[in-house]
Amino acid sequence: MFVNDEAGWLAVLFLVIALLYASVGQAGASGYLAAMGLFGMAAAPMKVTALALNLLVAAIGTLQFWRMGLLSWRAFYPFAILGVPFSLLGGAVQFPTALYYPLVGVILVLSAIQMIRSAKRSSSVQDIHHTEPPFFPALAVGAAIGFISGSTGTGGGIFLAPIIISMRWVNLRRTAAVTAVYNFLNSAAALIGAHATLDTMPAPLPLWMVSVAIGGVVGALLGSRYLPDAALRYLLAGVLFVSGAKLLLA
Repeated sequence: MFVNDEAGWLAVLFLVIALLYASVGQAGASGYLAAMGLFGMAAAPMKVTALALNLLVAAIGTLQFWRMGLLSWRAFYPFAILGVPFSLLGGAVQFPTALYYPLVGVILVLSAIQMIRSAKRSSSVQDIHHTEPPFFPALAVGAAIGFISGSTGTGGGIFLAPIIISMRWVNLRRTAAVTAVYNFLNSAAALIGAHATLDTMPAPLPLWMVSVAIGGVVGALLGSRYLPDAALRYLLAGVLFVSGAKLLLA
């Protein structure tokens, strides 16, 4: 359990993380994990807290893309058919802190690499007009990312978006929409799978939920109108890499 100062600092960090991630179409789970790792939170509350915060920001993003008319059932559901049940299965997997820290550290470093790759390639998919990713490859990608995200609390979008972009399956705006819905459903499934550890959620969680909600709304607004996408992705990659390295060396 966190003292007031730590809870307050995490609230500020979560707001900034949600703002930055939402501005590039992500929900922020890997960033929340990085912040909690810096404060030495144990594995069980760290995982379920990241999933809960990710679920809220993903819901905000999903609503925004739905209102913008960018959600396509056909572009999304192949990833979800196996992604959701595998995320549920992964949510039930509980790692001890000694294993969880290096595992999440690796995930964060890989997330940083994927973020850099997406920054380099995002401009090349702006004009792609495809709206339907290939069915069977999408099934496999959804399942693999679902289990990894469910077991570690990373949400999954941080990996799904760069894969869609690199494979040139759909354009950038629809990629963000697919990622938002995938994050939302997979985070919900992983939380259900992790029901046995829901009682480990920290007491300051309501404060943190308010913080990420504010950050998510502001980030989505700024990202869609003002902020340069590539620069933000490079910034996020740097944060993820440093945090991942710290967890690996802890």
